[in-house]
Amino acid sequence: MPDRYVRKQTLVNAERYITNELKQHEETVLGAQDEINDLEHRLYLQIVNKVLEYTDLIQSAASAIAQIDVLQNFAHLAQSRSYNRPTFNTSGEINIIEGKHPVVSELLTDREFVPNDTTLNHTDTQMVILTGPNMAGKSVYIRQVALISLMAQIGCYVPAKSANLALVDKIFVRSGASDFITSGLSTFMVEMVETANILHNATSNSLVILDEIGRGTTTYDGLSIAWSVVEYLVEKSGPSCKTLFATHYHELQELASENNLIKNYQVAVKQDSEVDEPVFIYRVLPGAAMHSYGINVAKLAGLPESVTDRAKDILQGLEAAGSFEKEFGLSDAISTPQPKKEEVSNKAVELEKKLAHIDLNSLTPLDALNILSELKK
Repeated sequence: MPDRYVRKQTLVNAERYITNELKQHEETVLGAQDEINDLEHRLYLQIVNKVLEYTDLIQSAASAIAQIDVLQNFAHLAQSRSYNRPTFNTSGEINIIEGKHPVVSELLTDREFVPNDTTLNHTDTQMVILTGPNMAGKSVYIRQVALISLMAQIGCYVPAKSANLALVDKIFVRSGASDFITSGLSTFMVEMVETANILHNATSNSLVILDEIGRGTTTYDGLSIAWSVVEYLVEKSGPSCKTLFATHYHELQELASENNLIKNYQVAVKQDSEVDEPVFIYRVLPGAAMHSYGINVAKLAGLPESVTDRAKDILQGLEAAGSFEKEFGLSDAISTPQPKKEEVSNKAVELEKKLAHIDLNSLTPLDALNILSELKK
């Protein structure tokens, strides 16, 4: 090997050599990357320090650009979707003429969105109880009122022919069905937690949207809860907030006759006599609805025809009987002749003796159920 070749490594059947020129080139290449990284870091720090000198100016410019962006988008929506400028009042009224849902109205492709009016105030329509068929548009209607109020208060024109609105401090919405099983909260418990939050935090300046309450428990429990919630929201001891309440509990419509602050509205339908099916017209009108057409919706969802036909038979029987109790013979049991006073007294003594001999401290849950079953018999 030439003298300028320096042995670097011996392999099985070969040897590696290097020269001073190659060694210097290697050091240059390897050192260059370190210098590049160091130079980039120094330049970055210089930029950071320079930016820090203008932090307030840059943030002000970014904020101004953001406002321009939002307002320009508001203007674009107002022009492209024919939105109108809302006005505000200090009387606590919400008056919307031909309001629309800003999202649903744009997503519909097979038909035109049907606009509806809304009136809420503290004089004669503090709460609207909205009934009507499934799929008729109750949820869309009550949510569009909340969205129109929100859009107006952030400075946007609204999807309505006109809107004269009261300023609201909060918008509460209780809607949908969800659970938190991992936290031990059932669907009904979540519903009640959300309802409790509304009752504790709503004020007379709040707007409350309730989309079904009490549907996750027994009929009587749910109706009782919904009934008392309605009373609380409109009574002087409660928040006295403006409320839209969509429900299938038609019994709640009786509250309108007891309180002049409650009004009944319905989503109207037309009955197609040829096919015995409701025709949804999506129009909200004063008055009370009498049917929910749940079986028709079940049929549309694809339930077997035998199931929906049987459901119709059961429904006719229940409606003819007038109540669940009468349909299942409970009214007959209630009207059964009562035992004589002496018999009742003897049974009471016997019951007291049995209860006195029960050791509650050693009783298991199963034992308690068995004893309860015996006592009931």
